[in-house]
Amino acid sequence: MDQKFNDIRPYRDEEIPAAMQRIAESPALQLLASYVFPEKTIDEVRNLLLSFKTINDFQWGVMYYVNEQIIKNSITEFTYGGHENLKKGVPYLFVSNHRDIMLDASLLQYILAKQGLESSQITFGANLMMNPLVIDIGKANKMFRVERPGNSIKDFYKSSIHLSEYIRSVITEEKESVWIAQRNGRTKDGNDQTDQGIIKMFCMSKAEDKIAAIDELNIVPVSVSYEWESCDILKAIELYESRNVKYIKKPGEDLNSILTGILQPKGRVHFEFCPIITREELMEYNGSTNNEYHKQVAQLIDSRIIKAYKLWPNNYIAYDMLYGCQRFVTEYTKEEKETFGKLLEKLDHYENDSPILKDILLGIYANPVVNLLP
Repeated sequence: MDQKFNDIRPYRDEEIPAAMQRIAESPALQLLASYVFPEKTIDEVRNLLLSFKTINDFQWGVMYYVNEQIIKNSITEFTYGGHENLKKGVPYLFVSNHRDIMLDASLLQYILAKQGLESSQITFGANLMMNPLVIDIGKANKMFRVERPGNSIKDFYKSSIHLSEYIRSVITEEKESVWIAQRNGRTKDGNDQTDQGIIKMFCMSKAEDKIAAIDELNIVPVSVSYEWESCDILKAIELYESRNVKYIKKPGEDLNSILTGILQPKGRVHFEFCPIITREELMEYNGSTNNEYHKQVAQLIDSRIIKAYKLWPNNYIAYDMLYGCQRFVTEYTKEEKETFGKLLEKLDHYENDSPILKDILLGIYANPVVNLLP
């Protein structure tokens, strides 16, 4: 790996022992260890960490069990499909809808591990690198830094081409897969839509051939469906507060969203690996301008993700409640509707704002249905 990527790359194996030493000495270890390894003493967890010499050791020795605990404690049924089309030894660029800050990528790694496939590198927003412990855990888990420059167009361009070159290098030279969200930040309103700028960024590192630029990345769209939307109440409040003014995150908000996503009951969760984007499909857009090409590729990814999204009773209930109809009444039971109603009741204490917040929350759950309608 080229030294020019040292500012964003994950740890290498030789950096793992020092990182484990720092994690073992962290004051927050007791809390983390009690969740991941409830049956072990803190000294046993420290010794386990200090025994790790490679990224693989850490991922199998810790992160695998993190996912096991999340599934055990907050997911009633975890399913996935399409994985049978993934080939060992072939690196992919997994472009996923983004509903949870941590779990979308983390649970995907769990699936890859269960299928005997190599874990992928994971994009890691610079805004989430909130303290040294998070950085150590993230970089030991193959997470690489993604900058989010402010208002400087020059800085944004430099950051984008640097990221594009890194992703291409990982996939075509290192032969490792990469996970990236389809957009900057999570989907808040239930509409999974690929940012055209992400496709433009992919192409920047091979600008002379737009077809090859996308084709050689082996893009596999991934559709993630949570029965109970991660941070649903928090998302509704954020959407409401951002209606008239630009939403500014409060201190500690990202950490709160991460913890809420991990601990909140999610019901059933499904991951679907969609068919790979093929060269033949891309060639259909060969006569397009670059801008139109980026837009068409984004729409192609969207069509895969939306079609593969698994609708739950909650989605149908929300649609019928939002639009005041019984179009999908056969898709849910009276008990399921009553349970969903209890979620809406959590917004009652907002008094005058409650009806608007409830409509926003219903939209979060109903929009995946709307997007699938002919």
